[in-house]
Amino acid sequence: MFQKLEEVVERFREVEGLLASGEVLADRERFLALTREHADLSAVVEAYGLYKKTCADIEGVRELLQDGDPEMKAMAHIEMPELEARRTDLEQQLRVLLLPRDPNDEKNIFLEIRAGTGGEEAALFAYDLFRMYQHYAERHAWQVTTESFSEADAGGFKEVVMQIRGQRVYSRLKYESGTHRVQRVPVTEAQGRIHTSACTVAVLPEAEEVDLEIDPGDLRIDVFRASGSGGQHVNKTESAVRITHLPTGVVVSCQDEKSQHKNKARAMKVLRARLLDALTAQQQARTAADRKSQVGSGDRSERIRTYNFPQGRVTDHRINLTLYRLESVMNGDLDEILDALITHYQAEALARQEA
Repeated sequence: MFQKLEEVVERFREVEGLLASGEVLADRERFLALTREHADLSAVVEAYGLYKKTCADIEGVRELLQDGDPEMKAMAHIEMPELEARRTDLEQQLRVLLLPRDPNDEKNIFLEIRAGTGGEEAALFAYDLFRMYQHYAERHAWQVTTESFSEADAGGFKEVVMQIRGQRVYSRLKYESGTHRVQRVPVTEAQGRIHTSACTVAVLPEAEEVDLEIDPGDLRIDVFRASGSGGQHVNKTESAVRITHLPTGVVVSCQDEKSQHKNKARAMKVLRARLLDALTAQQQARTAADRKSQVGSGDRSERIRTYNFPQGRVTDHRINLTLYRLESVMNGDLDEILDALITHYQAEALARQEA
């Protein structure tokens, strides 16, 4: 590990020198890549610096333990356990920082929510989840765009696709994929009985052109009139776009923009993300015995979280975490859950690496 850390420090100094020289300013893409790499490496270098300082402090305290002065020895006995605990924590932190990075972590995402079992109540819950992620994005100053949606007759969404853009969006939300279950009394329930409904959430990293090539001959593109709220808001031109990828049967539609050209471009982005996600899932299924722990496995069937309204609690079943503050979670206060998930999967990755 320490050889790797020294290599990181050397690379950090090299990147720092390149950025300071100004010679990469002419190449915008390289400059941005080096800036991101510098930010990533600086976290490792800073933690390694603290680790080395802590080790030096421990050596200093050991020398005090050899001193004949009783007061100095007493002080050293107090300091030593604290320093050793700090060193252990920093070692663990460094191991996590040296884990192979998910190449999608820096990417923007498409987040898809679909109503599952539960009929009208599931559609209403799909809307609640949509608002929850919207609020979470606002807390992090991320940009949210609704790409497409299908409204249910009684309100809510049969399905909705939103794009979220910002710093390290995928790294924060990638573990949200799965089945989200709600337990509550529906507004249509006259006898006050609790019903259980479910929605599925899929988090897809936005695919770049270089990630996946799509043969234009594999696409069927249809245009149609976008739905509206009636009156002057009805779209009188065929600006909405539906794209079907014929080899896989994947269908994507977009009607958010007034321009057919813009809707087509946005639909292609969603299609590219879905196809890349499916391709990634196939590759992982072929090569990974630990598929369930892999990012973006495409396994949407497993129940990951339950939102219990009568008891005001939310439970993430993967890490057995229960919080009794459902209202704040539904208002976008997700960081405690997401931090715990990230820590859990980092620990699993460390265990696999050290096995």
